[in-house]
Amino acid sequence: MVDSLLAPFHILSYGTLLGTQVYQSFVGGIIAFRALPRPMFSTLQASIFPVYFSLQTALPLAVALTYPGAKTFMGRGPSSLSGVFAEGQRTSTLLPIFTMFVTGLANMLVVGPMTTRIMRERKHQETIDGKKSYDPAPHSKEMLRLNKSFARMHGVSSLVNLAALISTIWYGVVLANRIE
Repeated sequence: MVDSLLAPFHILSYGTLLGTQVYQSFVGGIIAFRALPRPMFSTLQASIFPVYFSLQTALPLAVALTYPGAKTFMGRGPSSLSGVFAEGQRTSTLLPIFTMFVTGLANMLVVGPMTTRIMRERKHQETIDGKKSYDPAPHSKEMLRLNKSFARMHGVSSLVNLAALISTIWYGVVLANRIE
């Protein structure tokens, strides 16, 4: 009975995670970048990313906690965390859910804060240089260093986000194969 109650929450948690990732990565972020001046875009992203990364961290936990046991010839297998950690589920279920969680946590606790710190340093350097970080060259050596650091961290964040999205889609395929 409990397993059947978990299933709707499992699907809702998974769907919210996938929808959030797809929207932020391919719709909202791109539209905002094209529509807003750079300072407004930066302010918007600085406000969205902590919430987004928190969702990327919390929702995989919700997916794991609401995991409904797989149907077997004797009823249902283990559900919730015991089902996720079950020996037969480690590659198909545990690995993608764990990857989703770790990538969200990495962006929330490490990559995101580092990127934000570099953005603040660039803003301060713009004041010193009297020139925006995205203005045409030439730039001061410090601004060149900060721009390079920002590009590197933005790339790392994008790769981590892509790994999260691939893991989420991978788990979606696993989940879809369970539908009978």
